[in-house]
Amino acid sequence: MKSNNTIYSILDLALVSQDQPLKQTFNNVLKLVQSAEKVGYTRYWLAEHHNSENIGSSATAILIGYAAQGTNTIRIGSGGIMLPNHSPLIIAEQFGTLASIYPNRIDLGLGRAPGTDRETAEAIRSDFMEAAQDFPSEVEKIQQYFSVDNSVAKVRATVAEGVDVPLYILGSSTDSAHLAAKKGLPYAFASHFATAYLGSALKIYREEFQPSEDLQKPYVIAGVNIIVADTDKEAERLSTSLIQLIVGLFTGKRAAVQPPTAMSNYYKEVLNNPQVHQMLKYSFIGSKATVKAQVKEFLAYTQADELIAVTNIYDINDRIKSYQLFAEIMDELNA
Repeated sequence: MKSNNTIYSILDLALVSQDQPLKQTFNNVLKLVQSAEKVGYTRYWLAEHHNSENIGSSATAILIGYAAQGTNTIRIGSGGIMLPNHSPLIIAEQFGTLASIYPNRIDLGLGRAPGTDRETAEAIRSDFMEAAQDFPSEVEKIQQYFSVDNSVAKVRATVAEGVDVPLYILGSSTDSAHLAAKKGLPYAFASHFATAYLGSALKIYREEFQPSEDLQKPYVIAGVNIIVADTDKEAERLSTSLIQLIVGLFTGKRAAVQPPTAMSNYYKEVLNNPQVHQMLKYSFIGSKATVKAQVKEFLAYTQADELIAVTNIYDINDRIKSYQLFAEIMDELNA
């Protein structure tokens, strides 16, 4: 049984809400991360996605620098960089540079998925499929570029050598669990949307874990959808924007985040759709008391070392309030 406190963090998509200029989206990133730092969040991660009208975090490393510049102590990182989209050398250079400007604050979470559709993945990198299959060796290249031993190599990321940037393996299936365990790296599982494999992935990771220079024992981060408001009814109303996002995901109509409306029979029917129901299995929506009970149950099941909360709400002030209430919940559970 895990006795130490559970760390709590934020995974952000830099949501683009309807009728909002892109500059406002990026201002919201700063507003959110500054609020998160004040209320005790450990880290704030941005996810790499492309060709989506409702997600602004496509130039992930640039936004990480922007968030780091506007804060002082909170860790800033990628949740994650989709490595097959990139050259490992360039990523090492980008994150080595970031970590030199903002020492002991930059995390590098690495994922294998494209973070987009097939056509866009091919536009980003024509050999994406080969790079995705080579993910373990691509991760190894990044580790090599950060190593001081690479100073004698012909190809070097000189700004990364010896710079402290912790690596995290991200996953939504069991493949990533084997890799994170073998490499002795922390493991972040996307249970905020990939719910089916959570139990088996965590079991594999913990059973196969091999201690490394980076990590002596398994470290699990689990993603959860969180929407907290003053009442269950208000949280349900706010969640209608998330439901609309998911409908857009399934229908291929990825519009900007829509304003919330009252919880209608239509939304209830969508939530009862088997695919949607499965996808939102680890979505905790309600008042503080409601969400606290759900989170407590989830922690008992997963024994996660850290929860990373995804809060897809239309209005930035409602989003910040939800994250503040979630911080209170976590502080109460840890107490």
